Amino acid sequence: MTQRQRHSRSAKPVQATRAPTRLDCFAAVAPGLEPFALAEARALGLPARAEEGGLAWSGDLRSIVAANLGLRIASRVLVRLAQFEARTFVDLEKFGRRIPWSLVVTPGATVRFRVTCRKSRLYHSDAVAQRLAEAVRRSVPGAHAEARASDDDEPTERDDAVLFVVRFNHDRCTVSADTSGELLHRRGYRQATAKAPLRETLAAALVAASGWDGASPLVDPMCGSGTILIEAALAARRAPPGARREFAIERWPGVPAELVRTVRSELGALSRPSAPGPIVGSDRDAGAIEAARENAQRAGVATDAEFAVHAISAMRLPDAERGWIVSNPPFGVRVGEASRVRDLWAQLGHVLRRRAPGWRVTLLSPDAALERQLRIPTEVVARTTNGGIPVRIVSGVVPGSHLVSDASPRPGVSDEDADGANGPDVPG
Repeated sequence: MTQRQRHSRSAKPVQATRAPTRLDCFAAVAPGLEPFALAEARALGLPARAEEGGLAWSGDLRSIVAANLGLRIASRVLVRLAQFEARTFVDLEKFGRRIPWSLVVTPGATVRFRVTCRKSRLYHSDAVAQRLAEAVRRSVPGAHAEARASDDDEPTERDDAVLFVVRFNHDRCTVSADTSGELLHRRGYRQATAKAPLRETLAAALVAASGWDGASPLVDPMCGSGTILIEAALAARRAPPGARREFAIERWPGVPAELVRTVRSELGALSRPSAPGPIVGSDRDAGAIEAARENAQRAGVATDAEFAVHAISAMRLPDAERGWIVSNPPFGVRVGEASRVRDLWAQLGHVLRRRAPGWRVTLLSPDAALERQLRIPTEVVARTTNGGIPVRIVSGVVPGSHLVSDASPRPGVSDEDADGANGPDVPG
C-alpha cells in the first residue's frame, strides 16, 4: 500500500452505526470528593477507578444510563471518543475526521463545544471548535455545529444540543461526548431556594462523608431550603437521584428507549418506601422552611423529613442516644460579617455540647478558625470548593457535657444575634 493510499484511508470519516461493546467512560466529580463518589459507583456495580477530578471505567450503554440515574456526587458523565496529540491545526483536522461523531450526533442535530486549552501549541479555543465543527458537518449530514467554543458549562433547561467537551493539555487532546445534558445536581426537585443554596451533589457528599448509617436520626439545625436533608432522605430510601429527569444519552442514535426504561425500573425497584430513621431540619427563616417543605414534596420525601421554624438555641433532637448533625453553617464573605459569623459558630458549638453529647457532627467549613469556635474536636475529611470558594468537610464526635462544663456562649451574644449571621450569597 502506498503512502498516499494509507493517508486517504486514515482521513476517511468514520460512520458509526452502533455503539461499541465497551466505551471509555468518565464521571466528573468535584476535586476532593472522588473517594465518596467511588464508593457509590461501586455500589451501583460500576467497575470504576478514581482519577483526579472523577471516576473512569470501561462500560456499556447500560452502565452510562445507570451512572446518570444513580450517582449522587458526580456532576457529569462523559464518553471519551478520542485522545490524540495535535501540535498543529493540520493534525487536529486529520484526527477530527476520524472521530465517530455519528455515534452521538443525529442528522440535523445541533452541536456545541466546550473547549479548554492549557500549555498547548493550540491555545485558541474558538479555532479548535471551528475545526472540530467542520469535522462534524462532514461526518453527519445536516448537523448544525457551532464554530465557537461555549463558555457555558451548563446547558439551559431547553438546550437539547449535543455537547462535546474538548480538553487540550500539553498538546494532548481529549474529545468527550456529554451523556448527561444538564449537570447532574439538577435533580428536578429544587425550584424553591433560600439564600446561598448548596448544590445537591455537594450536599450528598456531606451526607456520605458523615458516615451516616441511614437509620439513626439525622438533624440539620440550619437547613435552609432543605437540600442536605432531602439528599439524605433519597439516599436512605435508596432512590435514584436522577429518577425525575432525562439525560442527553436518551437522544443518542442507537440508544434504545427500552434500555433506559429497563435501567430506570431496575434501580427504582431497589428503593425503599420510606427512610428508616428520623430526619429533622430547622431554620429561623420561615421562608426557607417553606421552601424546604416544597422541595421535599417535589422530591417525593415529604413524609421522611420534618421541618420546623426556630433558632439554633431551640434545636430539637429526636430521642436517641446517638445521631448525626450534618449542616452547612453560614461562613460569610462580605465585609463586616466576620465577627457575627464567629459568634454563630460559637453558639452552634455551645448548643451541640449541651444537647448532643455523643452525636457525630459533620460540617462544611471555610477554615480552621471557625472550626475552633465550636470547641468540638474535628478532623478534615475532605477538601473541595463551593461556588469557587475553598472549603473543607470536617467531622467529629461531640464530647460529653462533663468534658465541657466550663463552656459558655461568647459574651454578649444572644441566640438571635448568632442565628442572624448570613452566609455567602454563592449560586448553587
